[in-house]
Amino acid sequence: MDEKRGKESVMWDCGLRQVFGPHPPHAPHHSSRRSILQVREELSRLEMVHRLAKDGCRLLQNHGKSPEKMKEPRSDEAGRELQALRASVRGGAPEEARFSVMSGTPDKILENLLNDLRVEDEQGNTQGEDTLLDDFLLTYPVFMTTSDLCQALLGHFCSKRSPRKEERTEVLRRKQKVLRLVLQWMNVCRRVLREDHHVKAFLKTLYRYALGDLYEHPALEKELRELQEIYQMHRRNASDDYSPHRKSKALFHQLSFKDNGFQPRAAHRETKEVLCHVYISLDSYLSVRASGDVVARELLQAVAERMDVPVGDLLLVAIAFPGGRLLLQPQDKLFSDTLRPIGRLHVCRKDLGEVLNPFTDNSELQQRTTHMLSLNAWDVAVALTNLDWALFNSVHEQQLVYFSLSRRSSGAPTVALELLLSRSNEVQLWVMTEVLLCPALCKRVQLIKKFIKIAAHCKAQKNLNCFFAIIMGLNSAAVSRLTQTWEKIPGKFKKLFSELETTTDPSLNHKVYREAFRKMKSPKIPFLPLLLKDITFIHEGNKTFHDNLVNFEKLHMIAEAARVIRQCQNDAMGTGITQKSSPEVRAYVDFLHIIDNQQTLFELSVKLEPRA
Repeated sequence: MDEKRGKESVMWDCGLRQVFGPHPPHAPHHSSRRSILQVREELSRLEMVHRLAKDGCRLLQNHGKSPEKMKEPRSDEAGRELQALRASVRGGAPEEARFSVMSGTPDKILENLLNDLRVEDEQGNTQGEDTLLDDFLLTYPVFMTTSDLCQALLGHFCSKRSPRKEERTEVLRRKQKVLRLVLQWMNVCRRVLREDHHVKAFLKTLYRYALGDLYEHPALEKELRELQEIYQMHRRNASDDYSPHRKSKALFHQLSFKDNGFQPRAAHRETKEVLCHVYISLDSYLSVRASGDVVARELLQAVAERMDVPVGDLLLVAIAFPGGRLLLQPQDKLFSDTLRPIGRLHVCRKDLGEVLNPFTDNSELQQRTTHMLSLNAWDVAVALTNLDWALFNSVHEQQLVYFSLSRRSSGAPTVALELLLSRSNEVQLWVMTEVLLCPALCKRVQLIKKFIKIAAHCKAQKNLNCFFAIIMGLNSAAVSRLTQTWEKIPGKFKKLFSELETTTDPSLNHKVYREAFRKMKSPKIPFLPLLLKDITFIHEGNKTFHDNLVNFEKLHMIAEAARVIRQCQNDAMGTGITQKSSPEVRAYVDFLHIIDNQQTLFELSVKLEPRA
């Protein structure tokens, strides 16, 4: 609120600050005038205010009449107006007054959400308070921990609101609302919370409390049954991760879910695939697509086959810190349970012993141009899109919040998001590596033409993340300076490349890209770095707290940006984004040779076309 409005409006020190007024999408222009509640003229409305937010609030009131013509309402009128306010939030008539949360303490915001939650809403698809609830569930890590939220929900479930004994119906509705909020929380954030021990303990405690109240409140049976299914799923996920009979247990659980008719939505979408970086020199590596439980022997065999070298001649070494070398044994796991690598992986010849001097003279790595040119451009784009979609479909909206706000210390699983960002950078370096390792001018021209076609196909397949990476690779300084090469590019390819460049133009906050992206139907893969930049700008440009109250408007903007992930993953038509690709192309895309040193790449560029 600005200074002028703050002087005119009524303000109390409180835990919840709310604004009353017409709903923006439905408010007609002629009703946009607002009059401010005056203390002396509207004292009778304080009863309504205290019933709505017991510690008080700041509010703006919209009336059809001017303040001079308003009559002082009776207490029963205030009660009816309170019901109208609450109804308008749930999608009531547009001419009714309404309120929305501006800011408040975490406890007051949670209390407000519980008060306005409808127990009879089973689908969770309504607007109004469900949007606020979704905002809260996606962004609560900004201002409180998961453990604090669990304790607050337990407190609301078990607390007695007043010294006098609550009526039985009030107690029942309060417990139902808490259970409904928890079920919605698990539905929205289940993948992020699967490994959180606070959530596991919370579900166990809440289930026991609800089970103990079932005799007194039989109406809790429906919510309790759904909570039991969620609780059992968390227990199964924990046992499956460490059980030697994981496959048989997984089959048993599938049968049990099928028997009781419960379909766990996206329960197993957490990615178990990783991109291993196996360095073959000090500044180049092979990007290998593998499973999360890959061991040293399997990875070493895959790399040896790719490099056409006997596996017995190679060693796999991990460098956990500068100077710290660990010779990996065949059965050593390369990734932890959180899919974090044990260290930087290097492959070297066995006869070198303790000397880590990776080889760089392998003929297969330096003669890749012919193989690349023999691949179909559409098939390469399909293989790239399939891999990107496998990673993107495992990204959760809340991962963007954790990643952008640097809350990684909380242990949130952002692996899928990090892998997709890493893959985007890899594709850009791969384009540069392929072009700059090609010594023949005519073949370099063919390679650039091939990459332009692949970029166009990625855009057609709605993989904008890979599309941006390829265009950025061709526009890099080391590639764009190859004047002799670009002069040989045919005119129609130059025109196509210019059109594709327009989409990546960053002017006017990527206006061209945003318009093109908005017109694309889901499912689609957005340009993730830009989405993360939007969330970061919202976070850095707005205060999280105003007068020690959480700025809920900021959280709403962050949640709106994060929900783009959900919208892009939605496949309502069932069309899908993945297609079949040939095994040869898939094997090629799963093993990309990349030079990750910009100085080395620029030196290769100067060797191809020396400075004038």
